[in-house]
Amino acid sequence: MRPATALALCAALASTALLSGCGKETAGASASPGATCASLAPLPDPAGRTWDNVRVVSGGCGPSGAPSTGFEVTNTDNEPLTFTITFTLVNGFGEAMDSTTRTVEAVEPGQTVRRPLDAEDGPGSARRYRARITKVRAVPADGAPAGDGACPSSGVRITNDRGDAAMGLHVVGINLTNCSTADYELNGYPALRLLGDDREPVSGIKILRGTTAISTGIGGNAEPRPVTLRPGESAHATLAWRNTTTEGDPVNAPYVEVTAKPGAAPVTVTPELDLGTTGRLGVGPWTKTPAGAGAPQE
Repeated sequence: MRPATALALCAALASTALLSGCGKETAGASASPGATCASLAPLPDPAGRTWDNVRVVSGGCGPSGAPSTGFEVTNTDNEPLTFTITFTLVNGFGEAMDSTTRTVEAVEPGQTVRRPLDAEDGPGSARRYRARITKVRAVPADGAPAGDGACPSSGVRITNDRGDAAMGLHVVGINLTNCSTADYELNGYPALRLLGDDREPVSGIKILRGTTAISTGIGGNAEPRPVTLRPGESAHATLAWRNTTTEGDPVNAPYVEVTAKPGAAPVTVTPELDLGTTGRLGVGPWTKTPAGAGAPQE
């Protein structure tokens, strides 16, 4: 096959994102004669959803000539937002190969921010996939969980872990770390406000003190007691629910606004509560996390 014909064939295949075999690359190496920069074309969400404020964009060629891509986030709200976007990476046969998450902090109203989205099939590989946006979460920047390197003005960092699920029972931990230089006092239960996809309050859910009514033996049934956190120490509270669905419309509350104690500033986390039609959420008291228990999974 003549070189010009080979290049034309690779360009045609690249337009459909079937890139394997049309010029291989290795990390840090120059692009080979068949390389293209049209990788990671966006795919529609299989559920038919569209994301008005996030989109996949072409990143052109990277410094080494390797194809790259990115994504854009636009804040259409009237306050600064922190976005967390989940992407599914799909090969040329439509098979989901991996997923990745990106966070863009403090996007101002009306601002559009572009970020890279690198998607390599293992270290040193230049095999590229197409990207599908599968979930977008946006929380007010002033009430967003701070990253590991930042301590908010409140002096505490609040996050949720990934949780556990079995036979319709879901358990998620709300984790609070004292990142200040002074002691932090807690006593009782965190106050919760459940929010829907539009970050508006969800009604019809009874928030129970303790988790016994949801299930036993899941760590949220202790009596509340005062907790003093020295700098660097952590506490946690357990959320428990069932996603059983019977009659009526199931309730989903992806966002939860957490107020650690009276007078504290609320922080919005995303435990993704799928409450079914049960109408109940159990919350345990703040409990000190044992030293050496390790950082929570987020």
